[in-house]
Amino acid sequence: MEIIKSFFCFISFAVLLLFSTMVEANKAHHHEFIIQATKVKRLCETHNSITVNGMFPGPQLVVNNGDTLVVKVINRARYNITIHWHGVRQMRTGWADGPEFVTQCPIRPGSSYTYRFTIQGQEGTLWWHAHSSWLRATVYGSLLVLPPAGSSYPFPNPHRNVPLLLGEWWDANPVDVLRESIRTGGAPNISDAYTINGQPGDLYKCSSKDTTIVPINVGETILLRVINSALNQALFFTVANHKLTVVGADASYLKPFTTNVVVLGPGQTTDVLITGDQPPNRYYMAARAYQSAQNAPFGNTTTTAILQYKSAPCCGVGGGNNKGLSVKPIMPLLPAYNDTNTVTRFSQSFRSLKRAEVPTEIDENLFVTVGLGLNNCPKNFRSRRCQGPNGTRFTASMNNVSFALPSNYSLLQAHHHNIPGVFTTDFPAKPPVKFDYTSSNISRSLYQPVRGTKLYKIKYGSRVQVVLQDTGIVTPENHPIHLHGYDFYIIAEGFGNFNPKKDIAKFNLEDPPLRNTVGVNVNGWAVIRFVADNPGVWIMHCHLDAHISWGLAMAFLVEDGKGLLERIEEPPADLPVC
Repeated sequence: MEIIKSFFCFISFAVLLLFSTMVEANKAHHHEFIIQATKVKRLCETHNSITVNGMFPGPQLVVNNGDTLVVKVINRARYNITIHWHGVRQMRTGWADGPEFVTQCPIRPGSSYTYRFTIQGQEGTLWWHAHSSWLRATVYGSLLVLPPAGSSYPFPNPHRNVPLLLGEWWDANPVDVLRESIRTGGAPNISDAYTINGQPGDLYKCSSKDTTIVPINVGETILLRVINSALNQALFFTVANHKLTVVGADASYLKPFTTNVVVLGPGQTTDVLITGDQPPNRYYMAARAYQSAQNAPFGNTTTTAILQYKSAPCCGVGGGNNKGLSVKPIMPLLPAYNDTNTVTRFSQSFRSLKRAEVPTEIDENLFVTVGLGLNNCPKNFRSRRCQGPNGTRFTASMNNVSFALPSNYSLLQAHHHNIPGVFTTDFPAKPPVKFDYTSSNISRSLYQPVRGTKLYKIKYGSRVQVVLQDTGIVTPENHPIHLHGYDFYIIAEGFGNFNPKKDIAKFNLEDPPLRNTVGVNVNGWAVIRFVADNPGVWIMHCHLDAHISWGLAMAFLVEDGKGLLERIEEPPADLPVC
């Protein structure tokens, strides 16, 4: 009898220990984000910028795979706002995804909303940003997802994690820049500087004393978590005289490869290992534009941070904490702004670390054109409201549908509560007119898309393939296409018009990279696949924010499945109302 009692005591203790270990391993992290106007000085000028907790960039969040985030957002600014957790799958928690009027109504000034979600099966670098107007110009921050407690990286453990947020800075109110663009119908003013962790760096006026410094010891390896949080610009990134080993992107591991330069479209993240294996000195980390749209204005400047060896002669002991202004850092070579060959070589190097679970049978096969357009000037508009090319107004579309957001309900609310008249489910699975998509001489009759709130309905569990095709309407361009609520496999990329007869042979179904944002080649295409295992309404849009405002988006409506775990959760009690 004593043996039985002892056995049950042991089992109880073991269960308790296992439970406590699980509780410890899967933590809930509670944060408070106060949206507020804060005085921020850049380029010699001070602006009342919208920030989180008075910080620019905003707070860094660090969790483990399997943890839960609970973030109460209190809006003390004068604008409506939402927060999007970029790249988080949001399994059954679409109410926490954040895009304004897609999964929620905005958080009004003076109101609050608490985002609750668990990060499952993702490890690496994600980020968060405002998803209202152009507020994400200053409202953004990193979200680092570490391996579960007791686990390790699939590469040698780095000495340190260093997030590097690449951004854009306007010497103006970004909300006003967007409003002026919408009013005139022309392209928005370009930014005045690029930034690394909110700082323009040594090559801009009034910026040197605050340049971001990354200290490193000789022999040390650090993990740079590079995030393109710029609004409208793809960027090259490099470090003088140092090799970069790419090990992950968009919170998925990759087969490691070495490169001199990293390319990121807005929304994308890349994890790179860098080792202190050069003579102790100061080395510039630099980023500049990759500009694929011909004749489009862009900021042809370079932002810098400094990789500073702690034993560098200029800096002495503890050199990472002073600027060592007497020694100028070594400048790296950066690709030309239009170097598409470097972009292609980089993207073609990506392979998933392990054999990928790519769907081989397809239930839903979409062919989606992505590109710009021009609307004729309405008869009741004065010429100053039609400042696009030849007196037009810029627009953009997918499959000739320029996406219009609702204003009285969010799409997810309308779907969940069966509210009629908010959207339709007739987004076309292919372009209404077939044409030579990448021609430089496209008929002007194809320049003016139809405006609508059209969703594409998918049954739960469907295996989906989407061919994304750039067009030459107005100008061809590399478009970073981001899908909310999902990661997808990029199984092929190419140039020209996608041709299933010959391009299917290029499909990689073994180890394609898993991402949440794909750069569709300028004058080219990309093919992605995913399984629709997350019910809800999920927007797919270009992450160039100028293009979102013009309508370069669509949304998938993924229906509930059969069981409780295949249905979206009920909306939270504090979900904002319109």
